[in-house]
Amino acid sequence: MTDLIALFSAAAFGGLLASILKQPVILGYLLAGIIVGPFELGLIHDYEIVETIAELGVTFLLFAIGVEFSFAELNKVRNISLGGGGLQLALTIGITAFISFTVGWVASIPEGIFLGELLSLSSTAVVIKALMESNETGTSHGQVMLGILIVQDLALGLMLAVLPALNQPIDEIGIAIGVALLKLALFALGAIAVGKWLIPPYLKLLAKTESKEIFLLGVVALCLCIALLTGEIGLSTEMGAFVAGLMISEVEYSDQTLDYVEPLRDICAAAFFVSIGILIDPVFLWNNLALILGLVSLVFVGKSLIITPLVILFRYPLKTALIAGFGLAQIGEFSFVLADKGRDFSLISNDIYMLVLGTTAMTLVVTPFVLKFLPIILSEAESSPTFENWFATLEKPIEISEESTFKNHVIVCGYGRVGKNVVKLLLNQGHKVLVIDQSEEKIKKLRDKKIPYLYGSASSLVVLEKAEVCSAKAMAIALPDSMSSRLCVKRALQINPELDMVVRANDAEDIEMLYQLGAKEVIQPEFEASLELSGHLLRVLGVSKLIIQQKIQEIRQSQYLQLQPERSDEEILRELEEAVSTMNNKWYTLPAESSLIGMTLEKAHVRRLTGVSIIEIKRSNGEKLDYPPAQTVFEKDDKLLLVGAPEDFEAFDYLAKEKVMLPKEGESCLWVSIPKNSDLASQKLEEIKQQKQSGVIIQGIRRKNQYIRFPDAEKDIKAGDNILLFGKLDKLTQIS
Repeated sequence: MTDLIALFSAAAFGGLLASILKQPVILGYLLAGIIVGPFELGLIHDYEIVETIAELGVTFLLFAIGVEFSFAELNKVRNISLGGGGLQLALTIGITAFISFTVGWVASIPEGIFLGELLSLSSTAVVIKALMESNETGTSHGQVMLGILIVQDLALGLMLAVLPALNQPIDEIGIAIGVALLKLALFALGAIAVGKWLIPPYLKLLAKTESKEIFLLGVVALCLCIALLTGEIGLSTEMGAFVAGLMISEVEYSDQTLDYVEPLRDICAAAFFVSIGILIDPVFLWNNLALILGLVSLVFVGKSLIITPLVILFRYPLKTALIAGFGLAQIGEFSFVLADKGRDFSLISNDIYMLVLGTTAMTLVVTPFVLKFLPIILSEAESSPTFENWFATLEKPIEISEESTFKNHVIVCGYGRVGKNVVKLLLNQGHKVLVIDQSEEKIKKLRDKKIPYLYGSASSLVVLEKAEVCSAKAMAIALPDSMSSRLCVKRALQINPELDMVVRANDAEDIEMLYQLGAKEVIQPEFEASLELSGHLLRVLGVSKLIIQQKIQEIRQSQYLQLQPERSDEEILRELEEAVSTMNNKWYTLPAESSLIGMTLEKAHVRRLTGVSIIEIKRSNGEKLDYPPAQTVFEKDDKLLLVGAPEDFEAFDYLAKEKVMLPKEGESCLWVSIPKNSDLASQKLEEIKQQKQSGVIIQGIRRKNQYIRFPDAEKDIKAGDNILLFGKLDKLTQIS
């Protein structure tokens, strides 16, 4: 009893410490095991009872994985999951076996194969938790990673099945693996039959009792009996538990089963990871720290070099491939399970076992930081002039529907729940629609419905150009992550500054940023749902429909600010830093004699003339304006946080230093297209009579997605150009 108290107390302490430090709880359990183990405090004396509970933990862990396994989820990304996941496993195992045997890390090929199996698995728990925290499970890289993880979970059962065969003499190993696979195939056929005809009525009978205890006992008995059966026929008990879970996964009681088993699984799994920690010698790890850090680097670089090209091979963008490659480069928690079983069959030496445990733990620590910062770094690189063209050439559309030329169409970026409804409504009203998405499953649906589509990243400049953004009527953006939405807005406006754009904000914090970047309307679904809920409630309370509509409209017109939560200066600063970190940004001090001083952002037409977004203003008196509205007045010595491309910053400098004409009262800007038969075509700006006679100035030329800001007098006009005219409203109307 004393040993169990020490075991679970240490697990609780370690798990709590890891949670406070925002680390995977598995690391806390390992640390707890080290502390109570024989190398430190030595509180565990009867290791047999710990081992028994640990074995139950492994059994229930694999049973729960089987229950959670979804063939429907696998089908959504079947190409990358089955093809890419299968190749990733095969290549990792093969390359590791070859290198480890060649350099002498292992004594035989089977040991090399086993080491490859350990390194090939990634951490389902850590990756999914990181994706959920950053709201990226629905992104392209999130879907790719989930697809590969599902196949790895499935492969774990196969690895456990052939594990005993790897212990056979080298000349008999082929026959042993063949026999193991034959046993597995026969067992799988029996499991399918039992899962189809016996498991559903059995679970139904348990559910009819309406007793949680009986249902749990019945499920536990089923799991352990099938695990025992697989052990008796020469396969591993863990593989049997996994298959037992698979048998239940497609039955209507699967959610209820998982709900009941999870607490038992978590307690026993904690005991398993503590038992692994008990075996770890901290002195050995410390003495080999440099080697472990080197192995961590080798694992991250090696696995990412295998996964990244595979994802590109399956026609995903480079950015998606890099995030998936580094995001899955860690060693998974189930490698602990596999390593522990491998020791029973003498497939791994004690020193290699210790090194694998240390390397695995370190990779699990690093992974959340990789998944948090890598997308930001890549987005910044993607926006920078140095790498922008390089990324663009590698992010061409994967596939284009038959209708490849578009004009006066509406572009919908993202075909999730929101995008699907937008497309349906637009098509019902007779509008031409083009959908951009990079989900294999969603593209298949669009293809089946014969809806025009582009298979690619909506935040890619090349894809947006191919979508003919320059001739689009409007754009709706409903992408699953904030970063992609921001880049999509920025790049679409680079191509077509006058584009009307409605954007779905993933979080309330994104609303102001998207408006500043140039979105005409920003919608936040949860906020809209709260308005609808409030409206229904007010009607029940007797408030008139007219008043409800008026109040809701007032809130919408104030751009949601009335109902947004109060935020501290630190929160706003952190939010700004996150927002601008994904794009080019620059602090600019307004010259003392600038003619912008005294003008509002709206009157100066800053966004239209220069392309920059002003995200923050710092006044000389210490006042700070975050996301300044259009009516904000420029003051002397203002420091402005600008977001845009380098040429946008240069254009703003021209504007601020009065090197170009600034709008006065009654003046505005207007975009005009130059038709093929226009008299203006082929004329230089200095030769255009209308410009001299009317006082209208040409402030910009957009030509084949190239934007020439403040062109000089020698620049000529060509047919097909869009020109930005600047002058008095009546003259602009007359010329256009």
